[in-house]
Amino acid sequence: MAVRGRHRRRQQSRINRASLTVTAGGAGLALPLVAAGTADAASADTWAKVAACESSGDWSINTGNGYYGGLQFKQSTWEAYGGGAYAGRADLASKDQQIAVAEKVLDGQGPGAWPACSQKAGLTRGGPAPAAPEAAPAPRPAKAPAATPTTTPQSKAGTAEMYTVVRGDTLSQIAEEQRVKGGWQRLYQANRERVGTDPDLIVPGQRLQVKPGAATPPKDRPAPRAKDRTGPEPTGKQAAEKAAAKAAEAKKAAEAKKAEEARKAAAAKKAEEAQKAAAKKKAEEAKKVSAPSTARFSSPVDAGTGTPYRASGASWSKGYHTGVDFPVPTGTSVKAAASGTVVSAGWGGSYGYQVVIKHTDGKYSQYAHLSALTVRSGQSVQAGQRIARSGSTGNSTGPHLHFEVRTGPGFGSDIDPLAYLRGGGVKV
Repeated sequence: MAVRGRHRRRQQSRINRASLTVTAGGAGLALPLVAAGTADAASADTWAKVAACESSGDWSINTGNGYYGGLQFKQSTWEAYGGGAYAGRADLASKDQQIAVAEKVLDGQGPGAWPACSQKAGLTRGGPAPAAPEAAPAPRPAKAPAATPTTTPQSKAGTAEMYTVVRGDTLSQIAEEQRVKGGWQRLYQANRERVGTDPDLIVPGQRLQVKPGAATPPKDRPAPRAKDRTGPEPTGKQAAEKAAAKAAEAKKAAEAKKAEEARKAAAAKKAEEAQKAAAKKKAEEAKKVSAPSTARFSSPVDAGTGTPYRASGASWSKGYHTGVDFPVPTGTSVKAAASGTVVSAGWGGSYGYQVVIKHTDGKYSQYAHLSALTVRSGQSVQAGQRIARSGSTGNSTGPHLHFEVRTGPGFGSDIDPLAYLRGGGVKV
């Protein structure tokens, strides 16, 4: 069974529309209008009945489904039968103008162009012709779509065996509309002899088998005219233009594909370079970690100094400050200045909680006024290892770390703590 053109969707009001399309591979022809007094003319009353069936008699209807006006013209049909002389679209033309164009469609297609509504309205060839209207000076604004179109009850998609190609068709569109299993590839495979080597080049009038395995009609038998598609068959020039357009599209697609591949290659190269840079950075960091540090000592806290060493004052028993203060908030991590062994970790009287470490060079470092201890006496520590948290215990006027370096374990053998740190490579 031959498919008679594309299927369209209906309005929510469930009204039928004439399937009016153009069957060609090029642009629609704008034919000059002639008077509507042909032998196939119908009465204005009959056309009113067709419009009542197609659009509930709304001659300005535009639902956005691709069909316009009271007689539901498709745009290509409207242009092919001279409607452009009246208005840009059928819904922008007057009732009489739409009937004038419909008379031409009736003459070229017969009442079957409105397969359902022509029977209900009694539309036939013959009868008195309505007067030809004058061309409208300017189109009226289009009405907003009234409803979302849906598939019409007359749709036979998926049931036909043969399909007649019309203008604007592609294998993918036909496969989708006719529900061909396997898509356009299966459709092309079943019709390769008819289509040829280029699946993108199909011409109006070709008969395609949309049900693989179905009987093929005799080749000498002409294909039936699709009733819901109107307009002239394409000329050789139009076919050549379509082929040229296809070739241009293919070239454009190839160029776009090439550009996309170049973009992907550039992105991949950039990602590879970023990966190499990250690996190099990681290797350099690992090298820094494994390489011996020039600084043998560590600053006890990461902060600037406060009260300096040997600052004079009656507050200190020796009349001067025996260490250096680092003003830091309570809870700041305190680190061992150098490797060694903890000789004292606990309460130290006016020093509050303290830690004293004996280093491998024989010097002693003291960390006082602590709020918490994380090492114990006798424990070995490394330079930079956390040993306590700062505080304000003992004889203290506020949170800080008192750092002192001595030549012996007892009070009174103090030396310059900053000079000791600098000697170990610490910048302080």
